[in-house]
Amino acid sequence: MIKAVIFDLDGVLVDATEWHYDALNQALNLFGYTITRAEHQTIYNGLPTAKKLEMMSERVGLPRGLHPIIQHMKRQFTDEKVRTQCHPDYQKQIMLAQLQRHGYALACCSNAQKYSVLNMLQRAQIDNYFSLILGNDEGLPAKPQPDVYLHAFKQLGIQPQQACIVEDAPHGVQAAKASGAKVLAVKGYEDVTLDLCISAGLIS
Repeated sequence: MIKAVIFDLDGVLVDATEWHYDALNQALNLFGYTITRAEHQTIYNGLPTAKKLEMMSERVGLPRGLHPIIQHMKRQFTDEKVRTQCHPDYQKQIMLAQLQRHGYALACCSNAQKYSVLNMLQRAQIDNYFSLILGNDEGLPAKPQPDVYLHAFKQLGIQPQQACIVEDAPHGVQAAKASGAKVLAVKGYEDVTLDLCISAGLIS
C-alpha cells in the first residue's frame, strides 16, 4: 500500500526547468561558454549545477577555476527568475491538498540546493504541504543515484514499495526506478495534476 508520494521539483511541481537552463547559460556566456538546447535535453537536464560544470570541464575544457563564480552568478540569475516568474498554481495546491486529505505523507526531493527548493515552494505557496524537503546539499550522491530517495524513505519511516515518486527528467526517473518505489514518469509540469493522481489510483 502506498503511504507517501514524493515529488521532484523542477518541471514537476514548479515550471522551472527553463529558468535553470537560461540562468546557467547567462552565467556561462559571461566566459564564452554555452549549453545548447540539444545538450541540455540529452546530457545535462536534471543534474546539479556542480555536476554540469564538471562535465563541461571534461567535455569542452571549461576551466575548473571558474566553477565557483559561475555557480554564484547562476544562483543570482535563477533567484531573479524565481522572483519574477514563480507564482501560485492552484491546480498544484488542489492536487496536494487532496493527497494530504487521503492520508499520504508528501515529500519533495530535488537535485537543486535546498535553499532554492524552499524558495520556489514558498513562492508557489505549496511548501506547507510537505513533511520532508530534501535538496542536493544533504551530503548525498545526486540523482541519477537513488540515495536521496532512499534517505527520504528512511526519514518517512516507509519501505520503498510504499512510496510513489513523480519525476520528469531522465536522471530523476532513473533514480526513482533504482530506489524500488512506484514511479510516475511525466513529460513535464503540465502533466502533474489531480487527474494524474486519480489515473494512478492514488485518489479514487
